[in-house]
Amino acid sequence: MVNEKAMEEERSFSIELKSKVNLKNMTLNDRSQENAVIEGTIGKLEHAEFVEDTVLEVQGMKGVLRIDISENEIKRKRAHAQDNAAKKEVN
Repeated sequence: MVNEKAMEEERSFSIELKSKVNLKNMTLNDRSQENAVIEGTIGKLEHAEFVEDTVLEVQGMKGVLRIDISENEIKRKRAHAQDNAAKKEVN
């Protein structure tokens, strides 16, 4: 059975490119322990916004990057990182 808490914490993404020419590199390995790399360009930034309150959409001239994450989650993570940095400075 899939761990529901782990599923809630995972973030999905999609990359939609207008042409395969914009895909610079894609490396997928047969072994599950190996990493995967996807590199390319979405071109010049046209706009970035949160849609449906849970998806960050970055629109470029050559494609779109979508990440399943809310603005509130980004703010919480940023605040947490800043708190940790401040604690390190004190020590």
